[in-house]
Amino acid sequence: MDRAQKEKVVEELGQIFESSGVVVVAHYEGMTVAQMQDLRASMREAGGSVRVAKNRLAKIALEGKPCESIAALLTGMTVLAYSEDPVAAAKVTEKYAKGNEKFVILGGAMGSTALDAAGVKAVAAMPSREELIASIAGCIGAPASNIAGAIGAPASNIAGILSTLEEREAA
Repeated sequence: MDRAQKEKVVEELGQIFESSGVVVVAHYEGMTVAQMQDLRASMREAGGSVRVAKNRLAKIALEGKPCESIAALLTGMTVLAYSEDPVAAAKVTEKYAKGNEKFVILGGAMGSTALDAAGVKAVAAMPSREELIASIAGCIGAPASNIAGAIGAPASNIAGILSTLEEREAA
């Protein structure tokens, strides 16, 4: 890799560190190519990405970024999982780590907040952005359906009374 390629990688990593809602650092030593492809596919479905980069270049890219504190985690064979959604990458990596003992979460960063492995697990337990939006929409829609039911209830009660009266007259 020549100097121009290294500079390009450092620039790309810098953009990742700046724009991601969460970055998770993990060891992947001993994983097969198929396992890594499975991780990449899972991350892509969740709206995130996985990146393997030289630790030295990643440390250079971290300089001056909000998540600079994760530089200490970059030792050995590390992989970076990241997403704009502050929860997606943590959820996918946590789920993947449960099924693969060779994938070990070291920690990560959420903005300028450094996370250890337990912190990543805590972030993974939080609801995702889509889940929060769905629950808010449900809360907003519930009163409207209650009002519609309350408005419709007297009409259905009157209809029930009228049908009962008709049945009595017919008998």
